[in-house]
Amino acid sequence: MNDTPQPAEPDTTPDPSETSDGPQEVQRPGEFRVADRIASLPPYLFARINQLTYQKRRAGNDVIDMSMGNPSDPPAQRVIDKLSEAANDPRNHGYAPALGIMSLRREVASRYLKKWGVRLDPESEVISTLGSKEGFGHLCLAVIGPGDSVVVPAPSYPAHVYGVALAGGKAILIDTTDPSRYLSDIARTCETTRPKMVIVNFPHNPTATVVGPDFYEEVVRLASRYGFMLVSDLAYADVTFDGYTSPSILAVEGAKRCSVEFTTMSKGFNMAGWRVGFCAGNRDIIRALGTIKTYYDYGMFRPIQIAAIMALRHGEADVEAQAKVYEKRRDVLCDGLARIGWPVAVPKASMFVWAKIPEPFATRMTSMDFATKLLEEADVAVSPGAGFGVAGEGYVRLALIENENRLRQAVRQIGRALGEDLKAASGSQREVG
Repeated sequence: MNDTPQPAEPDTTPDPSETSDGPQEVQRPGEFRVADRIASLPPYLFARINQLTYQKRRAGNDVIDMSMGNPSDPPAQRVIDKLSEAANDPRNHGYAPALGIMSLRREVASRYLKKWGVRLDPESEVISTLGSKEGFGHLCLAVIGPGDSVVVPAPSYPAHVYGVALAGGKAILIDTTDPSRYLSDIARTCETTRPKMVIVNFPHNPTATVVGPDFYEEVVRLASRYGFMLVSDLAYADVTFDGYTSPSILAVEGAKRCSVEFTTMSKGFNMAGWRVGFCAGNRDIIRALGTIKTYYDYGMFRPIQIAAIMALRHGEADVEAQAKVYEKRRDVLCDGLARIGWPVAVPKASMFVWAKIPEPFATRMTSMDFATKLLEEADVAVSPGAGFGVAGEGYVRLALIENENRLRQAVRQIGRALGEDLKAASGSQREVG
Protein backbone atom coordinates (compact mmCIF):
# COMPACT_ATOMS: atom_id res chain seq x y z
CA MET A 1 0.00 0.00 0.00
CA ASN A 2 1.42 3.34 -1.04
CA ASP A 3 1.10 5.93 1.78
CA THR A 4 2.41 8.76 -0.33
CA PRO A 5 -0.30 11.36 -0.81
CA GLN A 6 -1.54 11.37 -4.38
CA PRO A 7 -2.72 14.41 -6.31
CA ALA A 8 -6.48 14.71 -6.24
CA GLU A 9 -8.31 13.95 -9.41
CA PRO A 10 -9.61 17.10 -11.08
CA ASP A 11 -13.24 17.73 -10.08
CA THR A 12 -15.17 18.03 -13.30
CA THR A 13 -18.54 18.39 -11.58
CA PRO A 14 -20.10 21.69 -12.71
CA ASP A 15 -20.02 24.35 -9.99
CA PRO A 16 -23.65 25.26 -9.23
CA SER A 17 -22.52 28.84 -8.68
CA GLU A 18 -21.29 29.08 -12.29
CA THR A 19 -23.66 29.60 -15.18
CA SER A 20 -23.23 30.97 -18.66
CA ASP A 21 -23.82 34.38 -17.09
CA GLY A 22 -20.96 34.06 -14.60
CA PRO A 23 -20.83 33.37 -10.84
CA GLN A 24 -24.15 33.30 -9.01
CA GLU A 25 -24.77 33.60 -5.29
CA VAL A 26 -25.39 30.22 -3.66
CA GLN A 27 -27.73 29.98 -0.70
CA ARG A 28 -26.30 27.45 1.74
CA PRO A 29 -28.53 25.33 3.97
CA GLY A 30 -29.66 27.39 6.96
CA GLU A 31 -28.82 30.70 5.25
CA PHE A 32 -31.41 33.00 3.78
CA ARG A 33 -30.88 35.79 1.31
CA VAL A 34 -32.38 39.07 2.47
CA ALA A 35 -34.32 41.32 0.14
CA ASP A 36 -32.33 43.62 -2.10
CA ARG A 37 -33.82 46.64 -0.32
CA ILE A 38 -32.12 45.52 2.89
CA ALA A 39 -28.88 44.35 1.30
CA SER A 40 -28.44 47.74 -0.37
CA LEU A 41 -28.53 49.68 2.93
CA PRO A 42 -25.09 50.90 4.08
CA PRO A 43 -23.57 49.96 7.46
CA TYR A 44 -25.03 51.85 10.39
CA LEU A 45 -22.39 54.52 10.97
CA PHE A 46 -23.31 55.11 14.61
CA ALA A 47 -22.74 51.45 15.52
CA ARG A 48 -19.08 52.01 16.39
CA ILE A 49 -19.87 54.81 18.83
CA ASN A 50 -22.74 52.80 20.35
CA GLN A 51 -20.49 49.75 20.81
CA LEU A 52 -17.67 51.77 22.39
CA THR A 53 -20.13 53.46 24.74
CA TYR A 54 -21.49 50.08 25.78
CA GLN A 55 -17.99 48.68 26.35
CA LYS A 56 -16.88 51.65 28.45
CA ARG A 57 -19.99 51.47 30.61
CA ARG A 58 -19.50 47.73 31.08
CA ALA A 59 -15.98 48.57 32.27
CA GLY A 60 -17.38 50.99 34.85
CA ASN A 61 -16.79 54.30 33.07
CA ASP A 62 -19.36 57.07 33.54
CA VAL A 63 -19.98 58.04 29.91
CA ILE A 64 -21.78 61.34 29.34
CA ASP A 65 -23.90 60.46 26.31
CA MET A 66 -24.80 63.29 23.94
CA SER A 67 -24.92 61.12 20.84
CA MET A 68 -28.66 60.57 20.46
CA GLY A 69 -31.54 63.03 20.62
CA ASN A 70 -33.34 60.96 23.25
CA PRO A 71 -35.16 63.23 25.74
CA SER A 72 -34.18 62.39 29.31
CA ASP A 73 -36.98 64.32 31.06
CA PRO A 74 -40.40 62.78 31.79
CA PRO A 75 -43.78 64.08 30.60
CA ALA A 76 -45.95 66.15 32.92
CA GLN A 77 -47.36 64.10 35.80
CA ARG A 78 -50.95 64.79 34.74
CA VAL A 79 -50.24 63.05 31.43
CA ILE A 80 -48.77 60.00 33.15
CA ASP A 81 -51.75 59.89 35.52
CA LYS A 82 -54.15 60.04 32.57
CA LEU A 83 -52.34 57.14 30.92
CA SER A 84 -52.68 55.07 34.07
CA GLU A 85 -56.36 55.95 34.44
CA ALA A 86 -57.10 55.05 30.81
CA ALA A 87 -55.09 51.83 31.02
CA ASN A 88 -57.19 50.75 34.00
CA ASP A 89 -60.34 51.03 31.92
CA PRO A 90 -60.92 47.56 30.36
CA ARG A 91 -62.68 49.15 27.39
CA ASN A 92 -59.38 50.63 26.16
CA HIS A 93 -57.47 47.43 25.46
CA GLY A 94 -58.83 46.47 22.06
CA TYR A 95 -57.54 47.51 18.67
CA ALA A 96 -57.53 51.24 18.07
CA PRO A 97 -58.23 52.94 14.74
CA ALA A 98 -55.13 52.97 12.53
CA LEU A 99 -55.71 56.63 11.70
CA GLY A 100 -56.03 57.70 15.35
CA ILE A 101 -59.14 58.29 17.45
CA MET A 102 -61.15 61.28 16.28
CA SER A 103 -60.90 63.23 19.53
CA LEU A 104 -57.09 63.17 19.29
CA ARG A 105 -57.15 64.35 15.67
CA ARG A 106 -59.47 67.18 16.72
CA GLU A 107 -56.95 68.28 19.35
CA VAL A 108 -54.22 68.35 16.71
CA ALA A 109 -56.40 70.50 14.47
CA SER A 110 -57.14 72.78 17.43
CA ARG A 111 -53.43 73.19 18.17
CA TYR A 112 -52.67 74.08 14.57
CA LEU A 113 -55.34 76.78 14.71
CA LYS A 114 -54.06 78.24 17.98
CA LYS A 115 -50.34 77.98 17.18
CA TRP A 116 -50.22 78.79 13.46
CA GLY A 117 -53.69 79.99 12.46
CA VAL A 118 -54.16 76.93 10.23
CA ARG A 119 -57.63 75.41 9.83
CA LEU A 120 -57.64 71.63 9.35
CA ASP A 121 -60.44 69.13 8.90
CA PRO A 122 -59.57 66.49 11.54
CA GLU A 123 -61.43 63.81 9.60
CA SER A 124 -59.65 64.17 6.25
CA GLU A 125 -56.58 66.35 6.85
CA VAL A 126 -55.08 64.88 10.05
CA ILE A 127 -53.79 61.40 10.80
CA SER A 128 -52.01 59.95 13.84
CA THR A 129 -48.71 58.13 13.33
CA LEU A 130 -46.42 56.05 15.55
CA GLY A 131 -44.00 58.94 15.81
CA SER A 132 -43.09 61.04 12.79
CA LYS A 133 -40.39 58.57 11.68
CA GLU A 134 -42.88 55.73 11.13
CA GLY A 135 -45.25 58.13 9.42
CA PHE A 136 -42.59 59.34 7.01
CA GLY A 137 -41.45 55.82 6.14
CA HIS A 138 -44.98 54.70 5.39
CA LEU A 139 -45.70 57.89 3.46
CA CYS A 140 -42.78 57.04 1.17
CA LEU A 141 -44.29 53.59 0.57
CA ALA A 142 -47.60 55.27 -0.21
CA VAL A 143 -46.42 57.84 -2.76
CA ILE A 144 -42.89 56.95 -3.94
CA GLY A 145 -42.19 54.20 -6.44
CA PRO A 146 -39.11 52.74 -8.14
CA GLY A 147 -37.20 55.44 -9.97
CA ASP A 148 -39.01 58.41 -8.41
CA SER A 149 -36.68 61.24 -7.41
CA VAL A 150 -36.92 62.94 -4.02
CA VAL A 151 -35.01 66.04 -2.88
CA VAL A 152 -33.57 65.34 0.59
CA PRO A 153 -31.86 67.94 2.81
CA ALA A 154 -28.14 67.44 3.40
CA PRO A 155 -26.65 66.82 5.90
CA SER A 156 -29.41 64.27 6.19
CA TYR A 157 -31.48 62.80 8.97
CA PRO A 158 -30.96 59.11 8.03
CA ALA A 159 -34.69 58.28 7.96
CA HIS A 160 -35.20 60.81 5.18
CA VAL A 161 -32.64 59.12 2.93
CA TYR A 162 -33.49 55.52 3.71
CA GLY A 163 -37.26 55.96 3.83
CA VAL A 164 -36.95 57.04 0.20
CA ALA A 165 -34.50 54.22 -0.63
CA LEU A 166 -36.67 51.51 0.93
CA ALA A 167 -39.59 52.69 -1.20
CA GLY A 168 -37.46 52.33 -4.32
CA GLY A 169 -36.93 56.05 -4.84
CA LYS A 170 -33.76 57.98 -5.59
CA ALA A 171 -32.60 60.63 -3.12
CA ILE A 172 -31.19 63.87 -4.54
CA LEU A 173 -29.13 65.37 -1.72
CA ILE A 174 -29.03 69.18 -1.60
CA ASP A 175 -27.22 71.19 1.08
CA THR A 176 -29.75 72.89 3.35
CA THR A 177 -27.51 74.94 5.64
CA ASP A 178 -28.12 78.05 3.49
CA PRO A 179 -31.93 78.07 3.03
CA SER A 180 -31.94 80.62 0.19
CA ARG A 181 -29.36 78.58 -1.72
CA TYR A 182 -31.40 75.44 -0.96
CA LEU A 183 -34.35 77.05 -2.76
CA SER A 184 -32.30 78.05 -5.79
CA ASP A 185 -30.72 74.59 -5.95
CA ILE A 186 -34.18 72.99 -5.89
CA ALA A 187 -35.26 75.21 -8.78
CA ARG A 188 -32.08 74.38 -10.72
CA THR A 189 -32.62 70.65 -10.11
CA CYS A 190 -36.19 70.87 -11.38
CA GLU A 191 -34.97 72.21 -14.73
CA THR A 192 -33.31 68.87 -15.48
CA THR A 193 -34.87 66.34 -13.10
CA ARG A 194 -38.45 66.68 -11.93
CA PRO A 195 -38.60 65.36 -8.35
CA LYS A 196 -41.84 63.80 -7.20
CA MET A 197 -41.26 65.02 -3.63
CA VAL A 198 -39.21 67.66 -1.85
CA ILE A 199 -38.48 67.32 1.87
CA VAL A 200 -38.01 70.39 4.04
CA ASN A 201 -36.85 70.01 7.64
CA PHE A 202 -36.60 73.15 9.77
CA PRO A 203 -35.47 73.40 12.51
CA HIS A 204 -33.07 71.04 10.80
CA ASN A 205 -31.69 67.84 12.22
CA PRO A 206 -28.69 67.72 12.56
CA THR A 207 -27.56 71.31 11.84
CA ALA A 208 -30.31 73.26 13.71
CA THR A 209 -30.72 75.60 10.70
CA VAL A 210 -33.98 77.60 10.91
CA VAL A 211 -36.14 79.54 8.45
CA GLY A 212 -38.83 82.21 8.45
CA PRO A 213 -42.29 82.16 6.82
CA ASP A 214 -40.91 83.62 3.57
CA PHE A 215 -38.96 80.40 2.96
CA TYR A 216 -42.16 78.36 2.96
CA GLU A 217 -43.92 80.86 0.71
CA GLU A 218 -41.16 80.47 -1.88
CA VAL A 219 -40.97 76.67 -1.70
CA VAL A 220 -44.75 76.41 -2.13
CA ARG A 221 -44.44 78.62 -5.23
CA LEU A 222 -41.78 76.26 -6.57
CA ALA A 223 -44.04 73.26 -5.89
CA SER A 224 -46.85 74.92 -7.84
CA ARG A 225 -44.51 75.73 -10.73
CA TYR A 226 -42.85 72.31 -11.02
CA GLY A 227 -45.60 70.03 -9.74
CA PHE A 228 -43.87 68.24 -6.86
CA MET A 229 -45.35 67.39 -3.46
CA LEU A 230 -43.88 68.92 -0.31
CA VAL A 231 -43.22 67.10 2.96
CA SER A 232 -42.33 69.25 5.96
CA ASP A 233 -40.68 67.53 8.91
CA LEU A 234 -41.46 69.87 11.83
CA ALA A 235 -40.29 67.55 14.60
CA TYR A 236 -38.51 70.35 16.52
CA ALA A 237 -41.21 73.02 16.30
CA ASP A 238 -41.61 73.06 20.10
CA VAL A 239 -37.91 73.47 20.95
CA THR A 240 -37.06 77.08 20.06
CA PHE A 241 -34.94 79.74 21.78
CA ASP A 242 -34.34 83.48 22.04
CA GLY A 243 -37.85 84.39 20.92
CA TYR A 244 -37.68 82.45 17.66
CA THR A 245 -40.90 80.64 16.65
CA SER A 246 -40.95 77.88 14.04
CA PRO A 247 -43.42 78.63 11.24
CA SER A 248 -45.60 75.94 9.64
CA ILE A 249 -45.66 75.35 5.90
CA LEU A 250 -49.43 74.84 6.14
CA ALA A 251 -49.87 78.51 7.10
CA VAL A 252 -48.90 79.50 3.53
CA GLU A 253 -51.86 80.20 1.26
CA GLY A 254 -52.32 77.27 -1.12
CA ALA A 255 -49.90 74.99 0.74
CA LYS A 256 -52.51 72.32 1.38
CA ARG A 257 -52.81 71.78 -2.37
CA CYS A 258 -49.36 70.16 -2.40
CA SER A 259 -48.07 69.75 1.17
CA VAL A 260 -48.22 67.64 4.29
CA GLU A 261 -46.42 68.25 7.57
CA PHE A 262 -45.22 65.89 10.29
CA THR A 263 -45.23 66.92 13.94
CA THR A 264 -44.47 64.89 17.05
CA MET A 265 -44.95 64.92 20.81
CA SER A 266 -41.52 63.34 21.38
CA LYS A 267 -39.56 66.53 22.03
CA GLY A 268 -41.52 69.40 23.57
CA PHE A 269 -43.87 67.05 25.45
CA ASN A 270 -41.10 64.57 26.47
CA MET A 271 -43.06 61.63 25.07
CA ALA A 272 -40.39 60.08 22.83
CA GLY A 273 -40.99 56.48 23.89
CA TRP A 274 -44.76 56.90 23.62
CA ARG A 275 -44.46 57.21 19.82
CA VAL A 276 -47.10 59.86 19.19
CA GLY A 277 -46.85 61.75 15.91
CA PHE A 278 -49.12 63.33 13.34
CA CYS A 279 -49.31 64.08 9.65
CA ALA A 280 -51.51 66.95 8.49
CA GLY A 281 -52.30 68.71 5.25
CA ASN A 282 -53.29 67.61 1.74
CA ARG A 283 -56.20 65.21 2.04
CA ASP A 284 -55.19 63.03 -0.92
CA ILE A 285 -51.72 62.44 0.52
CA ILE A 286 -53.24 61.84 3.97
CA ARG A 287 -55.63 59.30 2.44
CA ALA A 288 -52.73 57.47 0.75
CA LEU A 289 -50.80 57.31 4.03
CA GLY A 290 -53.93 56.07 5.82
CA THR A 291 -54.36 53.31 3.26
CA ILE A 292 -50.83 52.04 3.85
CA LYS A 293 -51.24 52.24 7.63
CA THR A 294 -54.43 50.18 7.62
CA TYR A 295 -52.41 47.35 6.09
CA TYR A 296 -49.46 47.70 8.49
CA ASP A 297 -50.76 48.58 11.96
CA TYR A 298 -53.79 49.07 14.19
CA GLY A 299 -52.71 52.42 15.54
CA MET A 300 -51.22 53.30 18.89
CA PHE A 301 -52.51 51.97 22.23
CA ARG A 302 -55.76 53.81 23.00
CA PRO A 303 -54.71 54.91 26.54
CA ILE A 304 -51.65 56.61 25.00
CA GLN A 305 -53.95 58.49 22.64
CA ILE A 306 -56.17 59.55 25.54
CA ALA A 307 -53.15 60.75 27.52
CA ALA A 308 -51.90 62.62 24.43
CA ILE A 309 -55.22 64.49 24.32
CA MET A 310 -54.62 65.58 27.91
CA ALA A 311 -51.11 66.79 26.99
CA LEU A 312 -52.27 68.72 23.93
CA ARG A 313 -55.21 70.27 25.75
CA HIS A 314 -53.39 71.38 28.90
CA GLY A 315 -49.66 71.16 28.16
CA GLU A 316 -48.58 74.33 26.34
CA ALA A 317 -47.04 75.78 29.50
CA ASP A 318 -45.12 72.53 30.00
CA VAL A 319 -43.82 72.73 26.42
CA GLU A 320 -42.63 76.30 26.94
CA ALA A 321 -40.93 75.35 30.21
CA GLN A 322 -39.16 72.44 28.55
CA ALA A 323 -37.87 74.71 25.78
CA LYS A 324 -36.36 76.92 28.50
CA VAL A 325 -34.63 73.85 29.95
CA TYR A 326 -33.03 73.13 26.57
CA GLU A 327 -32.11 76.80 26.14
CA LYS A 328 -30.23 76.82 29.46
CA ARG A 329 -28.45 73.61 28.53
CA ARG A 330 -27.51 75.14 25.17
CA ASP A 331 -26.00 78.15 26.91
CA VAL A 332 -24.02 76.02 29.38
CA LEU A 333 -22.60 73.84 26.63
CA CYS A 334 -21.84 76.55 24.07
CA ASP A 335 -20.34 78.94 26.63
CA GLY A 336 -18.27 76.14 28.15
CA LEU A 337 -16.89 74.96 24.81
CA ALA A 338 -15.96 78.54 23.88
CA ARG A 339 -14.03 78.90 27.16
CA ILE A 340 -11.87 75.86 26.42
CA GLY A 341 -11.06 77.11 22.92
CA TRP A 342 -13.75 75.36 20.87
CA PRO A 343 -16.22 78.07 19.76
CA VAL A 344 -19.40 76.66 18.17
CA ALA A 345 -22.45 78.11 16.42
CA VAL A 346 -25.23 78.81 18.94
CA PRO A 347 -28.52 77.28 17.69
CA LYS A 348 -31.89 79.06 17.75
CA ALA A 349 -33.82 75.82 17.94
CA SER A 350 -33.71 72.00 18.25
CA MET A 351 -32.06 69.73 20.82
CA PHE A 352 -28.66 69.83 19.13
CA VAL A 353 -25.44 71.77 18.77
CA TRP A 354 -23.85 71.23 15.35
CA ALA A 355 -20.18 71.79 16.04
CA LYS A 356 -17.40 72.18 13.50
CA ILE A 357 -14.42 70.05 14.55
CA PRO A 358 -11.78 72.44 15.89
CA GLU A 359 -8.24 72.81 14.69
CA PRO A 360 -5.84 71.13 14.70
CA PHE A 361 -8.08 68.03 14.73
CA ALA A 362 -10.13 69.00 11.66
CA THR A 363 -7.14 68.71 9.35
CA ARG A 364 -6.00 65.31 10.55
CA MET A 365 -9.13 63.47 11.68
CA THR A 366 -12.44 62.35 10.23
CA SER A 367 -15.58 63.07 12.25
CA MET A 368 -15.65 59.40 13.26
CA ASP A 369 -12.05 59.59 14.46
CA PHE A 370 -12.76 62.74 16.44
CA ALA A 371 -15.94 61.33 18.01
CA THR A 372 -14.00 58.20 18.94
CA LYS A 373 -11.26 60.32 20.54
CA LEU A 374 -13.81 62.17 22.69
CA LEU A 375 -15.32 58.89 23.80
CA GLU A 376 -12.04 57.12 24.49
CA GLU A 377 -10.22 60.03 26.16
CA ALA A 378 -13.00 62.18 27.63
CA ASP A 379 -15.81 59.65 28.27
CA VAL A 380 -18.13 61.86 26.19
CA ALA A 381 -20.22 60.34 23.38
CA VAL A 382 -21.22 62.52 20.41
CA SER A 383 -22.52 61.74 16.93
CA PRO A 384 -19.99 61.93 14.07
CA GLY A 385 -21.13 64.22 11.27
CA ALA A 386 -20.44 61.51 8.69
CA GLY A 387 -23.42 59.62 10.13
CA PHE A 388 -25.57 62.24 8.41
CA GLY A 389 -23.96 61.79 5.02
CA VAL A 390 -20.95 63.19 3.19
CA ALA A 391 -22.14 66.77 3.82
CA GLY A 392 -21.80 66.17 7.56
CA GLU A 393 -18.10 65.38 7.46
CA GLY A 394 -16.04 67.84 9.49
CA TYR A 395 -18.70 68.22 12.20
CA VAL A 396 -20.08 66.44 15.24
CA ARG A 397 -23.57 66.69 16.72
CA LEU A 398 -24.02 67.13 20.47
CA ALA A 399 -27.49 66.48 21.91
CA LEU A 400 -28.74 68.63 24.79
CA ILE A 401 -30.13 65.70 26.74
CA GLU A 402 -27.93 65.80 29.84
CA ASN A 403 -28.61 68.18 32.75
CA GLU A 404 -26.56 71.35 33.22
CA ASN A 405 -24.15 69.85 35.77
CA ARG A 406 -23.45 66.89 33.50
CA LEU A 407 -22.84 69.25 30.59
CA ARG A 408 -20.35 71.25 32.65
CA GLN A 409 -18.62 68.00 33.53
CA ALA A 410 -18.55 67.03 29.85
CA VAL A 411 -16.87 70.34 28.97
CA ARG A 412 -14.24 69.81 31.66
CA GLN A 413 -13.48 66.32 30.39
CA ILE A 414 -13.31 67.49 26.78
CA GLY A 415 -11.02 70.30 27.87
CA ARG A 416 -8.64 67.84 29.55
CA ALA A 417 -8.62 65.56 26.50
CA LEU A 418 -8.10 68.30 23.90
CA GLY A 419 -6.66 71.04 26.09
CA GLU A 420 -3.10 71.66 24.90
CA ASP A 421 -3.94 71.29 21.21
CA LEU A 422 -6.94 73.65 21.52
CA LYS A 423 -4.89 76.26 23.37
CA ALA A 424 -2.11 76.09 20.80
CA ALA A 425 -4.56 76.40 17.91
CA SER A 426 -6.41 79.31 19.50
CA GLY A 427 -3.11 81.09 20.21
CA SER A 428 -2.06 80.70 16.57
CA GLN A 429 -5.38 82.13 15.39
CA ARG A 430 -4.95 85.20 17.63
CA GLU A 431 -1.47 85.78 16.26
CA VAL A 432 -2.70 85.55 12.67
CA GLY A 433 -5.57 87.92 13.51
